[in-house]
Amino acid sequence: MTDNPLLTPDLVVFARWVVPVVPTQTVLENYALFVTDGRITHLLPANDAKTMLSEAALAGATQLYNHALLPGLVNAHGHAAMTLLRGVGDDMPLQAWLEERIWPLEGELADGSFVNAGVRLAAAEMILSGTTCFADNYFFPEETAKVTLETKLRVQLACPVLDFPTRWASHADEYIKKTTALHDQYRHDDRVHVAFGPHSPYSVSDAPLRKIATLAAELDLPVHMHVHETQTEVDDAEVKDGVRPLARLHALGLLTPRLFCTHMTALTQEEIELVASSGSHVAHCPESNLKLASGFCEVQKLARHGINVALGTDGCASNNDLDMFSEMRTAAQLGKAVAQDATAVPANAALAMATINGAKAMGLDADIGSLEVGKFADLCAVDLGSINSIPLYDVISQLVYSTQASQVSHVWSGGEALLCDRKLQTIDEQQLKRTTQEWQKRVKHVAEKA
Repeated sequence: MTDNPLLTPDLVVFARWVVPVVPTQTVLENYALFVTDGRITHLLPANDAKTMLSEAALAGATQLYNHALLPGLVNAHGHAAMTLLRGVGDDMPLQAWLEERIWPLEGELADGSFVNAGVRLAAAEMILSGTTCFADNYFFPEETAKVTLETKLRVQLACPVLDFPTRWASHADEYIKKTTALHDQYRHDDRVHVAFGPHSPYSVSDAPLRKIATLAAELDLPVHMHVHETQTEVDDAEVKDGVRPLARLHALGLLTPRLFCTHMTALTQEEIELVASSGSHVAHCPESNLKLASGFCEVQKLARHGINVALGTDGCASNNDLDMFSEMRTAAQLGKAVAQDATAVPANAALAMATINGAKAMGLDADIGSLEVGKFADLCAVDLGSINSIPLYDVISQLVYSTQASQVSHVWSGGEALLCDRKLQTIDEQQLKRTTQEWQKRVKHVAEKA
């Protein structure tokens, strides 16, 4: 009789390679991962794992003989419901895209049912491409929360705040009140987290921004905001306010470790140093910025100053997908071109941007973003046996530079299966397609009237 009884975890995964992300550049070959009560309990060599498991646990284990197992990807910025607007405003400059296409469509369509359907479509796309957590900045976040809980993903609801009315709220104070109410509702939930989401410096005035700064400090909530998205935005602010947007946010008390700045394509050296000293985070959305010709985020320079840079897809109306593998590849390649340095944004840095950096920016790195004992078992398995992945010399480079989303075979969130052998487990794919087709007709009808 053994002194150590055999284990029967809730989930056991054997994988050819495990990429834990922390420590960086680590690849573990022929390893196993155990999960109990939603969290990782063991990460150890496969042969050792077999001696510790009960017969039933070993028989029920998931065997991934030619796969890499990595943390579920973290999409650090997006507007999930806008999947229903995929492709409706292509090849337009940012301001015209917003004012002539997106905002009129949202004014007619963006109610709770639109958000519910759009987020469900986004959830399916994210699961199929290995994402298990996303930050979302959009109206009716209560609907996003519902879909997130039903599909077993995780979300940071960056609840929007604007000076002008929308279908969700009439004025800045109402937006803020609804945000704090959602925080109260979900403050103890493992899957739904709440943040303030003031849209941008140009769409929110000083008084509500000061109020957000105060409440964020009192409640210890993140503030997720589009900042310095384009040079035009910065130039217009200098004319209107007499200062650049970052300087204004700093004066209002918002530049703290709670601030999460999205885009950041137009920064001076002094502003980079200011962000670094403040501890604020940056969400880089390279494909959206490229498509809208918004400018270039100097990722390598930010990283050299110790700024935490996460990765996001932005919304499908401006990207046009939620594929974080594509986003990693673009971030790494664009980062080299912008820095004019082939060593800039290496593969391991791009992978960190899509996992642990995003978790850190959202304040969730104690629980997700890497495969470490004690963290939630948010996992993504990638089949590296496909033609585009052989020969294989460096697993992390292969994941960043050649992997396609279709190679994701399994996804778990808190140890619960969301995707198994490319089959969605928490979403009815056929019903989803029918619902999306109905919304396509409505969107097309409104777009044609505009």
